[in-house]
Amino acid sequence: VQLQASGGGLVQAGGSLRLSCAASGDTFSNYAVGWFRQGPGKGRKFVSAINWSAGRTSYADSVKGRFTISRDSAENTVYLQMNSLEPEDTAVYYCAANFRYRTQVVDKFSLYPYWGQGTLVTVSS
Repeated sequence: VQLQASGGGLVQAGGSLRLSCAASGDTFSNYAVGWFRQGPGKGRKFVSAINWSAGRTSYADSVKGRFTISRDSAENTVYLQMNSLEPEDTAVYYCAANFRYRTQVVDKFSLYPYWGQGTLVTVSS
């Protein structure tokens, strides 16, 4: 499966963005999907995940109540709605997919074999 992340941009603090992760090459609904981010000079960190059926979701504590992950099987796309953005949310956001743990929500980036190219989110104060 090939992943294409999009939707990043420059936004003021308190604003919103919606990231998209579009899949091709396979049926996306067979995969669990995670979003990770990497800020300047930082390691890649878990943001959110959704399992194959969308029956389970998970969020990092830092984004709970502000971000929402969802998926549209008909569009072969997973979304990350980001509200009340903060300067600390500035990072390159990556989507990733895994088939092996598709029934679960996985927060370890090492368990995701498929990655998109990343999309930059910049939040100004």
